Amino acid sequence: MPRVSQDHLDARRRQILDGSRSCFARHGYEGATVRRLEEATGLSRGAIFHHFKDKESLFLALAEDDAGRMADVVAEQGLVQVMRNLLDEPRDGTSTPGADWLGTRLEVSRRLRTDTDFRQRWAQRSEQLTAATKARLQWQRDAGNLRDDVDVDVLTAYLELVLEGLVSHLAMGLPADDLGPVLDLVEESVRRHRGL
Repeated sequence: MPRVSQDHLDARRRQILDGSRSCFARHGYEGATVRRLEEATGLSRGAIFHHFKDKESLFLALAEDDAGRMADVVAEQGLVQVMRNLLDEPRDGTSTPGADWLGTRLEVSRRLRTDTDFRQRWAQRSEQLTAATKARLQWQRDAGNLRDDVDVDVLTAYLELVLEGLVSHLAMGLPADDLGPVLDLVEESVRRHRGL
């Protein structure tokens, strides 16, 4: 029997994550049945669960993948850019990476409130985004661009709360067209202001 290359396994895993992202975003965790996951990924349950132990492991891997992509954006451009990217996504019901990410993020938030086991498993994995945000803010402070009268941990918590508020706003279907200036204000609030 021929061996499957690591590239093939990685591509299959990516196919599963990408397909399941839209399924979880569209149907929620409970609504993402095995049948729907099969349809969304184009793969059989055997192929899906060859790569992931169970549906929760798949969902956690997906949430980790999204957090990793967000952390990459944070490292390069900051957490406010993650929020701007969410606003740039169309809200017409089409499936886009940002819209799917939003659906996954909402599902993570819901499960954190209602599922103790999930909360414990997620706590071990969620530090990546916070660490990236702190590192970016510290880099900005070292470069003289960040206000120095507020601790980096406090600024990190502030930006994370703004992100959660934005996610809730979008989840409620409230208008987002006018939020760019709000994010400008958030960004300006963490910058160092030099005397004229």
